[in-house]
Amino acid sequence: MSLLARLFGEKKRTADIAKNRLSLLIAHERSGGAAAADFLPALQKELIEVISKYVAVNPDDIKVQLEKQDNYEVLEVNIVLPEQGR
Repeated sequence: MSLLARLFGEKKRTADIAKNRLSLLIAHERSGGAAAADFLPALQKELIEVISKYVAVNPDDIKVQLEKQDNYEVLEVNIVLPEQGR
């Protein structure tokens, strides 16, 4: 571990933070927490903010859904990215 990492701490990667947030949301939902529809708008807003940092994307092109399939809940995130010019 470097001296700077010890002094300032390590900066977590964005993907790791997002993964942890999704895990917390799923665990919260399974434990009988808030209704499923409660967190979806906030999750969609955060996704739009994060993705917009890297790609110019239309907010209407990001859809977040929670579906029940048998004994499972499936969190589906659909993102339509703009085509890149070649």
